[in-house]
Amino acid sequence: MGKIRIYELARELNMTNTELVDRLHEIEYPVKSHMSSIDESDLPDVKAKLSGKKKAAKLEEKRIKPTVIRRRRVKTVKKPKIIEDLSQPEMVVEEAPTIAAEETTDKEPKIEEATKPVLKEEIPQETAAEVPEDTVIPDEAVAESVEKEAPETKKPESGKPAKKKKKDTPAKIIKPAPPPKETDPAEIKKTPAKPKRPVRKAVAAKPAPPAQEPSLKGKKKKGHKKTEPVEPDRKFFKKKISFRKKEVIEGKDLYSGRSKRLRRGKKGPKSKMDKGLKPQITTPKAIKRRIKIDDTIILAELAKRMGIKANEMIAKLMSLGVMATVNQTIDFDTAVLVSTEFGYELEKASFEEDNLLKAVEDDPKNLTERPPVVTIMGHVDHGKTSLLDVIRKTRITELEAGGITQHIGAYNVTTPKGQVVFLDTPGHEAFSAMRSRGAKITDIVVLVVAADDGVMPQTIEAINHSKAAGVPIIVAVNKIDKDNADPERVLRELSENGLVTEEWGGDTIFVKVSAKENTGIDDLLEMIILQTEMLELKANANKLARGHVVEAKLDAGRGPVATVLIQEGTLRAGDSVVCGIHYGKLRALLNDLGQQVSSAGPSLPIEVIGLSGVPSAGDELVSVTDEKDARQISQHRVRKQRSVDLAKTSRLSLDGLFEKMKTGEVKDLNLILKGDVHGSIEALKDSLSSLSNDEVNINIVHGATGTITESDISLAAVSNAIIVGFNVRSSPKVQEMANEEQVDIRYHNVIYDVIKEIRDAMLGLMSSTFEDRTQGWAEIRDVFHIPKIGTIAGSYVTEGNFQRGKLVRLLRDGVVIYEGKLSSLRRFKDDVKEVQNGYECGIGIENFNDIKIGDNLECYYTEEIKPELD
Repeated sequence: MGKIRIYELARELNMTNTELVDRLHEIEYPVKSHMSSIDESDLPDVKAKLSGKKKAAKLEEKRIKPTVIRRRRVKTVKKPKIIEDLSQPEMVVEEAPTIAAEETTDKEPKIEEATKPVLKEEIPQETAAEVPEDTVIPDEAVAESVEKEAPETKKPESGKPAKKKKKDTPAKIIKPAPPPKETDPAEIKKTPAKPKRPVRKAVAAKPAPPAQEPSLKGKKKKGHKKTEPVEPDRKFFKKKISFRKKEVIEGKDLYSGRSKRLRRGKKGPKSKMDKGLKPQITTPKAIKRRIKIDDTIILAELAKRMGIKANEMIAKLMSLGVMATVNQTIDFDTAVLVSTEFGYELEKASFEEDNLLKAVEDDPKNLTERPPVVTIMGHVDHGKTSLLDVIRKTRITELEAGGITQHIGAYNVTTPKGQVVFLDTPGHEAFSAMRSRGAKITDIVVLVVAADDGVMPQTIEAINHSKAAGVPIIVAVNKIDKDNADPERVLRELSENGLVTEEWGGDTIFVKVSAKENTGIDDLLEMIILQTEMLELKANANKLARGHVVEAKLDAGRGPVATVLIQEGTLRAGDSVVCGIHYGKLRALLNDLGQQVSSAGPSLPIEVIGLSGVPSAGDELVSVTDEKDARQISQHRVRKQRSVDLAKTSRLSLDGLFEKMKTGEVKDLNLILKGDVHGSIEALKDSLSSLSNDEVNINIVHGATGTITESDISLAAVSNAIIVGFNVRSSPKVQEMANEEQVDIRYHNVIYDVIKEIRDAMLGLMSSTFEDRTQGWAEIRDVFHIPKIGTIAGSYVTEGNFQRGKLVRLLRDGVVIYEGKLSSLRRFKDDVKEVQNGYECGIGIENFNDIKIGDNLECYYTEEIKPELD
């Protein structure tokens, strides 16, 4: 059921907001202000009650109707009617006082206040009230007085059209009625000020009786003397002015309740004009009161779209128990809650991203064979990259720092039996995410196991990744050329993990190879091709390309560069693509050899240049027909991700507060990671974050690809962080800035070194522990009191030794009485540094003299134990 706002209903009923609110209060309908809402189901009942109120108001209006009609007809009175009325001057004289009398009967107290001062000035002028009507004195000498009176004479005449009252006027021509109004001269100044408004109309009233003007021209001076009778007219007119004034008050009282503001003399007509010029509150249609928003929205933007002041919305949220600021992001549920209070409906804007990126099912006729994607996995140093070197006839291993692979390499190898795409994944434990991605985008996994080392932790992990992805596994038993090689051990250990060789009745292919001796390589390739034929790998090349990012980096000269493995379709230079939150128009495509190509088909690894940013490894790259669509999708994803991040508000509970109090002593080690490729940064984040413990928390402030820049130095200076550069360096200018800001930059190219150094830094932040080590025991056999020195314990060392300056405990009946420092140690009269077991000595305890025979002394020292990381 919809709702309608109070100001909308007021506009519909041709009423002011204040009046409608007052009326609703009178009929006991609960509303707070003109922004409140009324249910459409209650609307007929409310209108019915309000219509009853309007009728009552019209009855009150009738009581003062003569004055109101007279006031309104002044503006629309036609001159011919006025001329006819002016032809009867005597009746006008009678009507003026009679109407005044009628009005005085209705509103005597108000009339007295406005007209008493007039009679005090010239009461005898009432007798000559007929003279101004007969003569219509246009005398120049009387201009000032008559011009003020003339407009007023017209208004009583304008009242003549109501001729029904002329019949009653003869009986009501009671001139004694005004005499009691002979007080309050305060309004004498007020009444002449009002007539200035209708002065222009008085000019039109004077020419009404032109036939009498020639006879009156000679009596101008006498007419001036007869200005005394004109004063009564002024008096009566002032009464009418006062009525007019009161009329305005009464009218406003009835309609808007603004009598106080209008009682100020000159602001009555102005307020009426202002009312006409007042801008109307526009109420949007019901369809325009539906707003579409995303999952989150900034409060200020929502208020702007609803046409409501932000502070009003904040106040409403506070009343609902939600604390928010103008620039704060609120979720969809909160936005719906507050918008309902203001009579708006919110809808979730569903971005048609799925329609733009919808995958189309391929027609089997369009499918063609594609090369297999083979991922080489295994434990570190088991020879994965060396095996790939032999296949590609390259020397990749020598290029990797420390001889370990720290990137995913994608290579297209042409063999005598066809093309094969190889993905080389790291074997180090830190690169688990890379291995997981490699297993998801591959067709076949080649598990490399060293014959001399057997199954290791990363070998088992690779098996689990492959099984989770449902990818067939081919086991390559490497290093069979070594003297300590034991292939049977490898077969046995792998069978325990679910990989049983075909020789033992299983379904897993085992191939014995030696990358160093280049043996068994052809057999391995043959098995890969055989497995490919069984899989029947096909793809449609005649469609928009789709693929996944294998690796990404920020190149200083080329910008963001992403290694993409195409899964379907054909990617061409110049295509518009969307990749994660980034988009772009591809400027160039490079194959695994660094050669520029114009297109790349399914299963081919390709380097793309032209993205707006560095995507994350694993992001899907989709080609679209229009760059505008790509930009729109990218902006939507960025906006959505940013909104989700901003909407994460931390609400502090008592439990959370307690946890924060407990972790108050935890020290943070802030790090900024910069690497050459995104995968290395990801691996570093995972490895370093796992080092956090109860005392030191590893906080990765920022991690990105590319060289170390000045902004990184500024961020490190503000956050008190250490910058770790992995396979990247900084320029001399940046290094100089780092020295000025005292920012520590560490450069590494092997992940082992990074982890070791961060562990050492954590040890420096961790507090050491202290343990007491007992050095000796002694028994007190005598006590000596020496003046100015204190009490000396004559002791016998029963175990260990006592040394001067060490700590000592005094025990009495097994209870520690005092702990302090050993101040003096003597044998006979000589000071000694140490007393061994079995000797007697005199022992003095610093600042303690309550020593008794039979007490025991323990000599000990405190040893610092440095922290260790598991």
